Amino acid sequence: MKQHKRTSPAYIILLLILAGEAVFILPFVLQRIFRPTFLDVFNINNEDIGYCFSVYGLVAFFSYLFGGPLADKFKPKNLMAAALILTALGGLYYATYPEYTYLKVLYGYWGFTTIFLFWAAMIKATRIWGGKEKQGIAFGFLDGGRGLVAALFGSLGVFVFSFFIETDISEATLIERQHAFKYVILISSGLVALIGVLVYFFLGSLQSDEETEKNTITISDIKNVLKYKTVWLLMLIILCAYTGYKATDIFTLYTKNVMNYDDIASAKVGTSLLYLRPIIGVTIGFLADRTKASLWLIIGFILAILSSLIFASGIINDGDTILFFINIIAIAIGVYSCRVLYFATLEEANIPITLTGTTVGLVSIIGYTPDIFSGPMFGILLDNENKILGLQNAFMVLALFSCVGLIASYIFYRHTKQATP
Repeated sequence: MKQHKRTSPAYIILLLILAGEAVFILPFVLQRIFRPTFLDVFNINNEDIGYCFSVYGLVAFFSYLFGGPLADKFKPKNLMAAALILTALGGLYYATYPEYTYLKVLYGYWGFTTIFLFWAAMIKATRIWGGKEKQGIAFGFLDGGRGLVAALFGSLGVFVFSFFIETDISEATLIERQHAFKYVILISSGLVALIGVLVYFFLGSLQSDEETEKNTITISDIKNVLKYKTVWLLMLIILCAYTGYKATDIFTLYTKNVMNYDDIASAKVGTSLLYLRPIIGVTIGFLADRTKASLWLIIGFILAILSSLIFASGIINDGDTILFFINIIAIAIGVYSCRVLYFATLEEANIPITLTGTTVGLVSIIGYTPDIFSGPMFGILLDNENKILGLQNAFMVLALFSCVGLIASYIFYRHTKQATP
C-alpha cells in the first residue's frame, strides 16, 4: 500500500493532541477527577450518572455510523473546530446545574458534538500525520499527549476548586462546593472554545497521496471495510479496551472509600494518574513501531487482568499505601497501553487510507458501546450498600472484559502475522 512520506509539521500533532482531549473534558474528564464532588453538586448517584453516559452512548452509536464516512468527505479541521466550539457552548448550560432530566439531554447533545463531528476526523488526521512507518508513535503521541492535556486540565481544575473553597474542604457546605465547581466548568469551557478556534486557523489541510477529497459516501465503501477479518476483531478489542478505560472513572472512588482520602486528595490521585498517559503513550508507541502494535495490546490486557484481580481480591486496605500505588500504576499502564494502540493497528491490518474514516466509524459502533452500558453497569455495582464490595465487583468485571480482549488481540496478532509476506 503506497502512502505519502510524512512531512506534516510537529505543531499539527500538538493541535491534534490538544483538541483530542479538550473535546472530552466537559462530559468525561471533570467527573472522572472530581467524581465524589460531581455526584454531590448535581445531587445524583453513580447509577444516575451512568444513565447520562448511556444517553451519550446511544447518540454516539448513530454518530459513529454516519460521522465516520463524513470524515472521508470533509476536511478534519472544519469538523473538529465546529465540534469543540459546540461542545464548549454546552458547558455554559452545564454550569447552571440543570436538573437530572436535562442533564441527560445535555449528555445526548455532547454525544453528537464529540462523535459525529469530531471522532473519526481526529483519528484520520492522526493516521495521515503518522505515515506508513510511524503509526505507533503517532497514536502514542496522540493518546499520551491527550493524557497530559487531561492532567493539566485536572490540575487547573483542582487549583480553581481549591481557590474558591474558602473553608477547609471537610467543612465546606454543598453551596460552597457548587460555587467553586461552577468556576471549574466555566474556565474549562472557555479553554475548549479557544482550542476550537486554534484548530480552525492552524490545523491546515492534511491529505495523503493516496487520497483526494471524496464527493460521495458509498455503500460499497462500507461493504469493502467489512470484508476485513481484522475489522471484526478490532471491534471486540476496542470494546474491551474501552470498558477498561471507562473503569478508570472509579479510581477516585477507590481512593476515597477504601484508602479514606478526602475529595481534594482523591482528585489529586486521579490527576496524577493522567500524567502517566504521556509516558505510557510515547513509550508503548515507540515499542509498537519496532515490533507489532497487536503484540503490545496482548501485554496491556495481561497487565489489566492481573492488577484488576488484585483490586477485586480485597487484599488492599487503607494501610497498604505502597501496594495500592504499585497496583493502580500497573492497571493504568495496562489500560492506557490498550487505549493507545487499538487504532495504530489499522496499518498492520492493511486498511486503505481512503477508507480510514469509514473503518473508524464502523469499528466504533461496536467498540464504543461501553458508552451505553458501562455507566449503568458500574453505577449499579458501585451503589451497593457495601461500597468496598461494590468496588471489588467492578474490578472483577474489568478483569473479565480484559480476558476477552486478550483473546481477540492474540487472534488479531496471529492473523496479521500470517498475512504478512
